Amino acid sequence: MPAPATATAAPEGRPAFTASAARAALARLLPHHVSQFTLVPVSRPESGDYFTVSGRAGDIRVRGTSPAVILSGVNWYLKYTAEVDIGWPGTSTARLPRTLPAPAGTVRKDASVPHRFALNDTDDGYSGAYRDWASFEKQIDLLALHGVNEVFVQMGSDAVYYETFQEFGYSEDELRSWIPGPAHQPWWLMQNMSGFGGPVSERLLKDRAELGRRIADRLRELGMTPVLPGYFGTVPPGFTEKNPTGPVVPQGDWVGFERPDWLDPRSDVFPEVAASFYRHQRELFGDSTMYKMDLLHEGGRPGDVPVPDAARAVMNALQTAHPGAVWTLIGWQRNPSTQLIDAVDKSRLLIVDGLSDRYDGLDREAAWHGAPYAFGTIPNFGGHTTIGANTGVWTERFHEWRTKPGSSLKGIAYLPEGTGGNPVAYELFTELAWRTGPVDQRTWFAQYAERRYGGGDPHAAKAWELLRSGPYSTPSGTWSESQDSLFTARPHLTATSAAAWSPGAMRYDPDTVHRALVELLKVAPALRTTDAYRFDLVDVARQALTNRSRTLLPQIKAAYDAKDLPRFRELSAEWKSDLALLDDLLATDTRFLLGPWLEDARSWGATRAERATAEFDARSILTTWGHRSGSDKGGLRDYANREWSGLVSDFYAMRWTTYLDSLETALATGREPVAIDWFALEDAWNRQRNTYPVRASGDPVELATAVLDALP
Repeated sequence: MPAPATATAAPEGRPAFTASAARAALARLLPHHVSQFTLVPVSRPESGDYFTVSGRAGDIRVRGTSPAVILSGVNWYLKYTAEVDIGWPGTSTARLPRTLPAPAGTVRKDASVPHRFALNDTDDGYSGAYRDWASFEKQIDLLALHGVNEVFVQMGSDAVYYETFQEFGYSEDELRSWIPGPAHQPWWLMQNMSGFGGPVSERLLKDRAELGRRIADRLRELGMTPVLPGYFGTVPPGFTEKNPTGPVVPQGDWVGFERPDWLDPRSDVFPEVAASFYRHQRELFGDSTMYKMDLLHEGGRPGDVPVPDAARAVMNALQTAHPGAVWTLIGWQRNPSTQLIDAVDKSRLLIVDGLSDRYDGLDREAAWHGAPYAFGTIPNFGGHTTIGANTGVWTERFHEWRTKPGSSLKGIAYLPEGTGGNPVAYELFTELAWRTGPVDQRTWFAQYAERRYGGGDPHAAKAWELLRSGPYSTPSGTWSESQDSLFTARPHLTATSAAAWSPGAMRYDPDTVHRALVELLKVAPALRTTDAYRFDLVDVARQALTNRSRTLLPQIKAAYDAKDLPRFRELSAEWKSDLALLDDLLATDTRFLLGPWLEDARSWGATRAERATAEFDARSILTTWGHRSGSDKGGLRDYANREWSGLVSDFYAMRWTTYLDSLETALATGREPVAIDWFALEDAWNRQRNTYPVRASGDPVELATAVLDALP
């Protein structure tokens, strides 16, 4: 008889927690096997977090220093004893035997770093600002399962600003117009822009605050730290007129948007605003020990304010409200400056580095004057659906940086701009924090291939070796993500990327993905039933077809330039056919559907007007991003491009059909192509209210086979 999942104290100490939260998460993740686990809380030693796994068949004993660490131990058991995978996304736990296998002795894993941070400032916008509690609950479970102990939580921060600035002369209407729609709020919190996608309703503010509190409380239950936004000086327009002792520094422009003003941290009123902000934040979300904020982010202007003085004032306000709290900053571009770092107590800083794997010749100890930092990666921008990452750089550089003399590396930071894709990258990166030696990338991928589908298969192994050597072995030097799709680019014969800041060429041999698709389609039928296999098959087929866009578009251009109308028509037809096939393929998996994204947005509206506002907010973040100036001159259009069924057929295919047909007409008539107002066309789609399927349709194996047949 399997032992119950109990929570008993370890003999060596009295831990200040129970395993009930871990047990509840495990019941959600493995409802049919939770009774075979005994979960044991233990005290955290000075050396840091650890877990152990032991037991016999059907009675697995996992000990850990927090509920989340216990779950990390469960995950280690699942991966390396039971050989199944709970990925983000994709799972093979359906392949678990009825009685769980015994571990080979006792396994102990110690965390190699104390800080295991997750989520980019942009995550709420690009991963879905309108998600419900069930979605966040699943995200938290997956973060805990993979060893994360610090999570950036911005949900509901709009309510903090709303309550705070009513105390400084602003009306409710003024503030609701200043606060952007939820999908655009991350950039408002970074002091980049305001207002767009709104106004927000009072009910929306209340609902978001309640959800934010629920997220923060669940993290605390699991022994994880909710990292909350701190206050560093953002104020609504006209602040000095309402508060004469509060001088502001205009922050100018951010890619077409006017930035909010910055309240001089040296002013008499700054500590008052900060105190109000932290008081309301405490009332809404409780306290934390970590607060994230970045002064003068992405081109902010200090004006006549000395940065060291500003930094000290911001830190003083934080320490006054939360003595001992850690100020968390992102390592990005020139942020944070040494002026800031040297002005405050470095022991109260943590820099989550977004560029650890992107450039060569980095010396973070020298650049940041010994401030503690976390080795981080941004393997996608805007939540792109493209696969790939600099995983070879991770496996070499993390261990090298962590163990070098005088290292200030104290953590990892998983920072994709949008989560929910690239599951192998997430799994490998987060596992670094539980390994004290270097990781052999080739061996790790071979093991991953076996557990990903819940069983060994030579074709799966070959597929993942091809993917490892191709998109998952991109080098450092310039980029940390792979190229995006030209199908998702605003139409032009010389397009080299969809997003303005994406790589302009392939970052790996596309044949590796093509051949990987061939191998995945040969995987044994018994393993094809897993959720992980079906997701991966669609994803790899999508990538193989997407890569075709980079060879096909130059051929279309050559035919047009040669005024070869028959050849142009032939190639244009192939391009349109590929887009139709891509949409059909994506429709076979709910994680590649546009419908749920829009349905989530509409669900937050109580009135027709609120639903329309939310849907425009959710649509525009994927397409134009913002208004005409930001989209066209600022380069924000298609920044969050992604290949989803519905978005491909009704937006990307619509643009390309309009464009290619105009070129065909020009060739046929000998006239210049008709000028197209792209923003007007795109923004019209943003304002539509048509619905899209929320359930998958079609056979992924059949459609992936059709993709393979369509490729040259």
